[in-house]
Amino acid sequence: MSADPIGISSATASLRRDRAAEAPLVPASSIAGRTLIIVVAIMTFLASLAAGGAMLVAQASQEWRSTVSREATIQLKPATNRDMEADLGKIVEAARGTPGVAEVRAMTKRESELLLEPWLGQGVNLDEVPVPRMVVLKLASGVRVDFEQLRRRIAEISPNANFDDHRMWSERLADMANALVAIAVVLLVLIVTAMGLAISFATHGAMAGNREIIEVLHFVGASDQFISKQFQRRFLWLGLRGGLIGAGMASLVFLGAGLLSRRLAATPSGEQLEALFGSFSIGWPGYSAIALIAVLSAALSGQTSRIIVFRRLRRLT
Repeated sequence: MSADPIGISSATASLRRDRAAEAPLVPASSIAGRTLIIVVAIMTFLASLAAGGAMLVAQASQEWRSTVSREATIQLKPATNRDMEADLGKIVEAARGTPGVAEVRAMTKRESELLLEPWLGQGVNLDEVPVPRMVVLKLASGVRVDFEQLRRRIAEISPNANFDDHRMWSERLADMANALVAIAVVLLVLIVTAMGLAISFATHGAMAGNREIIEVLHFVGASDQFISKQFQRRFLWLGLRGGLIGAGMASLVFLGAGLLSRRLAATPSGEQLEALFGSFSIGWPGYSAIALIAVLSAALSGQTSRIIVFRRLRRLT
């Protein structure tokens, strides 16, 4: 029985047409597709780091201000014509009698000397140096303290005593935190802009590589919505892959930083880092924000490509 070359050729051509119809206009395995995945992954990684860093700064600033606002200090400078211990005792009694002050502790002379070691160094004989004495006040939460009245009472006891309610430091911490958060927001805007430009270039490149197919589909009656949605779906998938990769890398960075900070918590350097930046844990809100950035990266990829293709097809019309 002889073979039917015409039938075989027709079947082969039909199979090729079916495969061509099923093939996407923008193959994910192409160099442009892989490059876009890498670019979106990098941008998502940087955006996640900026967002997570802003959350860490805001969280640490809130802890700093909460700690500072619950404390106040009194510095008593030594004077040759006054009894420092007597003045110190009167100041402690005046502070304890102030409503809203939960705890008062006068630092010993040795503790005051230890506060000077970071600036003067160890091994310095401070016996002949007039070292001020410090009084630390713990404030009760939810109770307003009349600082002006307390400041006047302290000034009446000793003109060499200075009262500090840490308000200036709290305002400086708030300004610093707000500035860092604003910088993070600017970085996010720049990263999103760069990502949009990269997606735009990739879309134009994909359209240039498939120009003949797009024009044929357009002139044989395929709607602009159909063609633009093909690009949108493909770029949405590419953006989602890149976004998940970048978000996963950023999550690993924050997880590693949190584990490292917990391991170093018992060391002096670890305690200093924790006092400055907290535990490096962004928690579920932070990881949710990273996941949201990955989803937004995918949505930005798909929507940007759809808008560009739709406008290009309108020009053909």
